[in-house]
Amino acid sequence: MGSGKISNQQFEAIILKKTGRMRSEVHCGPGFGVDVSVVNLPNGLSLAMTSDPLSLIPSLGLQESAWLSVHLMANDMATTGFAPMYAQMVLNLPTSLSEKDFQTYWDFVHQYCNAIGVSITGGHTGRIEGQNSTVAGGGTMLLTAASKDILLSSYAEQDNLIMVTKECAISSSAILAMSFPQTVKNKLGKESYEQACKSFYQTSSLPEALIAKQDVDGAVRAMHDVTEGGVLGAVYEMAIASGNGVEIDNNAIPIGENIKGICDLFGIDPRFSIGAGSMVMAVEKSRSAALVQKLAGQNIQASIIGKFTSKESGYKLIENEQSTELPYHPTDAYWNAFFTSQNKAWK
Repeated sequence: MGSGKISNQQFEAIILKKTGRMRSEVHCGPGFGVDVSVVNLPNGLSLAMTSDPLSLIPSLGLQESAWLSVHLMANDMATTGFAPMYAQMVLNLPTSLSEKDFQTYWDFVHQYCNAIGVSITGGHTGRIEGQNSTVAGGGTMLLTAASKDILLSSYAEQDNLIMVTKECAISSSAILAMSFPQTVKNKLGKESYEQACKSFYQTSSLPEALIAKQDVDGAVRAMHDVTEGGVLGAVYEMAIASGNGVEIDNNAIPIGENIKGICDLFGIDPRFSIGAGSMVMAVEKSRSAALVQKLAGQNIQASIIGKFTSKESGYKLIENEQSTELPYHPTDAYWNAFFTSQNKAWK
C-alpha cells in the first residue's frame, strides 16, 4: 500500500462490508466517490458528516497548514450545498513541535473555523514520539439541514452537464511551489512562484458550492470535491457513485499556464493531481449558463467539460477527436513528487 488513499478495491475488500451495526436511519454511509455521510433525524432533518486528515507541513508553514486542516474538510461539507456547522479535532502532534508553534497553528485553526461559522465542539490532543508525517491527526465536520435539500455526489443524473470551477491542480501546484521555493524560482522564475503562492488561498470551494445551491435555483443536482486523483479522478468517482457514464472533452479542461509549468517541473499531470479548491458539479443543461454567469460575477471561473451519459456508454475522454477510456489512477502522483523532491534535497 503506497502513499495516499487506499484504492477502491482495497476499500471494498477490507472496509465496505464491515461497517459495524446496520441502522435504518443511515441514509448514506461509506461509499466510493461519496464525500459525506448522512443520518436521518426526526422532523425532516438530517445530519451530514465528513472526516479528513489534519495537515501539519513544516515546509509549507503553520498558517497554511491550518488553512488546509480546516478547508479540506469544509470543501467536503460544501458538496451538500450547505456550510459546515461543527467540528471535532484529533491532534497527534510531533514531539518536536514547540508550544509556541502549536499555539500559532491552533490560533489559525480557530480563526478559519470562526470565519466560516464552524464551532469546534471537542476532540483529543496529544504528542506522539516518532511522528514525522505531514498528517497530524484527523477531524470531522458536521451540519444539520432539511433532508430533502442535502445534495450527494450520487445524485448526478444522465445528461447533466459536468462543470468544474477554477482550474486543475490548484492545491498540489501551490503546495509544491511553496514547499520548494528555490527550485521553482530557479527553474520557472520568481513570478511563477509568487503566482502559485497567491493561488494557495483559492483552495476553498465553499463559496461556489453555496452560490450553486442557494443562488441559482435548480441548477445543481450533485457536487464532488476535487482531492486525490484530480479533476478527472473526481469526475470518474462521481460517475461510479451515481451509476452513470461520462464523456469528457479534454480540450475544455481548465489548466492554467503557471500550474502546467509547475506540474511539468515536478512530473505530474494536473488533470489527475490533487485539486482542492475546484468543485465538480452535475448541472441541469437549461440552468448551466445562468450558473456560469452567477459564478463569474463573484470572480469564480467555471467551465463545462462534458456530460454524464448512460452507464452502458462507459467512461470516455475525447482527445483530438479520438475517444479513449478515461483512466483512473488510485494513487495520486503528487505524493511521489513531494517526497522525491525532499529526497533530492530540493529547496
